[in-house]
Amino acid sequence: MKQQLLDRLSDRSASIGIVGLGYVGLPLVLRYAEVGYKVVGFDIDQSKIDCIAQGKSYIEHIPGAAITQAVERGFEATTDFSRASEVDALILCVPTPLNKYREPDLSFVLDTTDSLVPYLRPGQVVSLESTTYPGTTDEELLPRIESRGLAVGNEIFLVYSPEREDPGNPNFTTRTIPKVCGGHTPACQEIGMALYGQVIDRVVPVSSTRAAEMTKLLENIHRAVNIGLVNEMKIVADKMGIDIHEVIRAAATKPFGFVPYYPGPGLGGHCIPIDPFYLTWKAREYGLHTRFIELAGEVNSAMPDYVIAKVSGALNERKKSVNGSRVLVLGIAYKKNVDDMRESPSVFMMEKLRDLGAEVHYSDPHVPVFPKMREHHFDLSSVALSEEVVRSYDCILVATDHDKFDFDMIRRCASLIVDSRGRYLSPADNIVKA
Repeated sequence: MKQQLLDRLSDRSASIGIVGLGYVGLPLVLRYAEVGYKVVGFDIDQSKIDCIAQGKSYIEHIPGAAITQAVERGFEATTDFSRASEVDALILCVPTPLNKYREPDLSFVLDTTDSLVPYLRPGQVVSLESTTYPGTTDEELLPRIESRGLAVGNEIFLVYSPEREDPGNPNFTTRTIPKVCGGHTPACQEIGMALYGQVIDRVVPVSSTRAAEMTKLLENIHRAVNIGLVNEMKIVADKMGIDIHEVIRAAATKPFGFVPYYPGPGLGGHCIPIDPFYLTWKAREYGLHTRFIELAGEVNSAMPDYVIAKVSGALNERKKSVNGSRVLVLGIAYKKNVDDMRESPSVFMMEKLRDLGAEVHYSDPHVPVFPKMREHHFDLSSVALSEEVVRSYDCILVATDHDKFDFDMIRRCASLIVDSRGRYLSPADNIVKA
């Protein structure tokens, strides 16, 4: 069974099923189709299936032409999970958010697995890519797969290989980002390496699924902790009248022992604001309290409030209150030059300003209409910027510094700019650093 699957993966006659066609799954689809595999994409969102059938993209940095090309090569997208029996590999790329208590929500992973289990068969490999706590693969997926009566490591194979997508980053692609892979058994590991080795330049083996799960958490907790440190340094430097961005630029000239991280209005995206909570939650099972990680989370979570306090103080100095002021938020994606709004601190700041009575609008060339979100509701469209429009606002809040913004014009025309991204390097009477 193992050798047959290895042969099919090696000669690319195997068919690949990608479950979840979002920021992680869709690039993976395109890569497998590019090298000649037959690919079937699964998603519960019919609108995504319709877009793919029409050769349209619903993710800004992925061109529609790439989807059309994949379809021409045989890629199909469906909501019919019974077709899982047709494919040789099932790669799960579904969300792992937090619930309202800031605890792991594995419902997408578990519901998806439960939907696939009736259609699993001998000779398949199942790979989970969703970020999660160590133990998820063998504690949750393994018993579900075994309930089908299949022997994992013999008849069917189970691996964990965390996604490492960086949306909008032109320097790295699905192919060039090294891929970590851990199998439940040595045979599973061998299959996993073959699965990804055909489409990724470098696959990094680790000893177990738990080691692979912990690797993903360490990567993002490393960033969260360092961003928390520099956010705290920003507050201290501001009190002392020092520009933290100038300090970071100077420190970054040291050729060893220092890696620059940059402060901002809070953490965004699907990984960095969420992943630390997966480890802190799991650590409690072992009687451990992850104080260092949780402290960084507290600092980062407080950043939107810090920025809003800066807005309030800056308006107050100009004898204006937040209540009744017209505030334009520049950028509502979680990072520059993308359309991804997951966990964006901009949205939290918009809500805080609205609650304080401000008239809030936004401008974002990557998000023309404020999307429907589970927890945030604004009936707004992106404001087109002009000199007249910029002059009409009491405050311009730089929340996400997209390159498409004309920052020189904004600086020239705005009566007040609160800069939470360090975009403006030179001081000016109308600029307040936040």
